[in-house]
Amino acid sequence: MNINLFNTLTKKKEKLIPINSSAVKMYACGPTLYSNPHIGNFRPIIVFDILFRVLRLIFGEDSVRYVRNITDIDDKIIDKANELKISTDELVNSTQKIYQQNLSSLSILSPTHEPKATDYISKMIEMITSLIEKKYAYVSEGHVLFEAKKFKGYGSLSKFSLKDIISGARVEVADYKKNPEDFVLWKPSKTNEPHWDSPWGNGRPGWHIECSAMISELLGETIDIHAGGIDLIFPHHENEIAQSTCCHDKKMSNFWLHNGFINFKGEKMSKSLGNTSIVNDLLSKHDPAVLKYSLLTTHYRQPLDFSNDLISYSENIINKWREHIKEVNSKELDSEFVNALLDDLNTPKALMRLQQIIANIKKDKNNDDLLAHFNNGLSLLGLNPSFNKTDLNLDKEFIENMISRRQEAKKNKDFELADKIRDELFKQGIVLEDTINGTTWKKN
Repeated sequence: MNINLFNTLTKKKEKLIPINSSAVKMYACGPTLYSNPHIGNFRPIIVFDILFRVLRLIFGEDSVRYVRNITDIDDKIIDKANELKISTDELVNSTQKIYQQNLSSLSILSPTHEPKATDYISKMIEMITSLIEKKYAYVSEGHVLFEAKKFKGYGSLSKFSLKDIISGARVEVADYKKNPEDFVLWKPSKTNEPHWDSPWGNGRPGWHIECSAMISELLGETIDIHAGGIDLIFPHHENEIAQSTCCHDKKMSNFWLHNGFINFKGEKMSKSLGNTSIVNDLLSKHDPAVLKYSLLTTHYRQPLDFSNDLISYSENIINKWREHIKEVNSKELDSEFVNALLDDLNTPKALMRLQQIIANIKKDKNNDDLLAHFNNGLSLLGLNPSFNKTDLNLDKEFIENMISRRQEAKKNKDFELADKIRDELFKQGIVLEDTINGTTWKKN
């Protein structure tokens, strides 16, 4: 059994031939935990969870090592924590609890490792030191920067030349840089920001070095598959390739996979545009299988238009499937269904095949083979519908803490902060009610 995947690096479908078939190595960029995940954040998580499942089918459950990270230090995290006047740890921990609940509700398999970036600071410092020694990086005003033009392969993934990058204003210009295209490996921390000791002073890592360090520590210097959203191709993945290749003198990853955006009314779904659908809210209204089905109706490399019509369509399909969900003894899978997934994870074709199997079951309700093919197909996709809406466990300690902070803000006449805290809790499905006896809360 072979799987063919579209490799962004070569711009073509290729057969996956692992470096070691008994230890297939795969990494996917995970979320930055500064606010509740929206459905666009979950597209890569769902897509690459299915890839993980298919690879386990091909090579064996114990032969695939999958790492999906958590970014727990970042400018967005710091800004959001400052806005709410809480620590970055408090923000990350509360958001992570909701994220983990979402993963569980959507039947996402646990990866082999789910590292937090801040647990690998020493590895980052080690790699940065190596890059300085090899003359690929330099120190300037407390920053350490990678000098992009020194890596001859820079732009190989995005197909951008250095000239394209500069003329297209795709880089940040700063006085401490030798060249506009150079990118930060380490930066000095501002007062009251999280910081770590380093040879270059107190500071924190740049975003790109975080993933390179976690990959190197947990999977090694060269991996089989690196995956993420299409928006990460440049600069994030391009910079990962540069720093990892120069540090280890080896190719970083043989395959690069990227999923397309989720759009809402023709625009990319993003928090900055304010057009996101929060996973928590969606799970309170819909069966998790409905959301998952919706995201699988379009091939992962294509943009997906998320809408109420798509949800309604998916709900109709899932409801029709319920009566055919049964415990089956056979583990046999339908060959057409499997072949669709082996062809660059063609989930629309795989779902179509399940529909055909359902049509055949209606003609022959006692056919055990058909029932096995249908139910085992659902299991492989992690698409088993539940019969109740998800009841999300809320972090009561965090909510009470936020209410106390809001009361303190009101006492200090900081009504702007009080409103921000109320609005932030509302986004998480929590409604505050102010009474003469204090503030109470309830789920929306």
